[in-house]
Amino acid sequence: MTQFIESKFDFEEYLKETKKVVEEALDFSLGPENPEVLRESMRYSLLAGGKRIRPILCLASCSLAGGDPSLAVPTAVAIEMIHTMSLIHDDLPAMDNDDLRRGRPTNHKVYGDAIAILAGDALLTRAFEMVSLRSPGVNPRRLLNVVGELSLVAGAPGLVGGQVVDLECEGKEVDLETLEYIHLHKTGALLKACVRTGAMIAGANDSLLEALTTYAEGIGLAFQIIDDILDLTSSSETLGKTAGKDLLADKTTYPKLLGMEESKKKALNLVKKAKEAISPWGSEAKYLIALADFITNRDR
Repeated sequence: MTQFIESKFDFEEYLKETKKVVEEALDFSLGPENPEVLRESMRYSLLAGGKRIRPILCLASCSLAGGDPSLAVPTAVAIEMIHTMSLIHDDLPAMDNDDLRRGRPTNHKVYGDAIAILAGDALLTRAFEMVSLRSPGVNPRRLLNVVGELSLVAGAPGLVGGQVVDLECEGKEVDLETLEYIHLHKTGALLKACVRTGAMIAGANDSLLEALTTYAEGIGLAFQIIDDILDLTSSSETLGKTAGKDLLADKTTYPKLLGMEESKKKALNLVKKAKEAISPWGSEAKYLIALADFITNRDR
């Protein structure tokens, strides 16, 4: 497996090499198995590329907590599986009804609705297999804590609950409190799990876990604000998904509620507070600091 960089910090190189580690692990996680069509559907979405921000956050948090990031790779893979499941289900006709994801047809457009739903289900359950059965060398109690964290994120208190409120709010006037509830659950919950589980693998104390929670809530909302802005200002080709979809679905977004400039200011302020939360850890937090800036400066 590709080695993690330990030398002088170069963020672009760190992203490149850590993403390579993640991609190799994702590919290895879905070997030959039956039924073949289910495996193909799972691999189609899981290996479709993307920024891999979530697993990288997990590995960076493990490093910050003084752990060996290679021990957190199965958990990082699990997080990307949960994220991929949410994208597959989110794109379905009964949800957002999208035809494009990561620059190519969505899963249900290729394999049909039924197989897409089952592929998402299989990825979700495989995620818990990765943590509980494929994480050698990690303290079992820490793994139990990770399983608990991911179960909350993937269910009604997290992704599912946020999606329900999002669907119920389509075409309605939504206030800022409700909008933030949606995104703290749909987007922020999984980002929070990324940093908390990575740190848990390393045996982080409560003080660090609390700081990472604050960090994740900040970058989670900032991530969504930037998504909302890019949905209005970027093209489908650049984004790899359908641009302008929120406008067509009459969804409330940050630019719609606050205006473009105020939305940008809010995102920058959220990232500033997120970085402040982990600043007491100094240079040990360099990866997470750089990732926070990367989130607000991205173009897709």
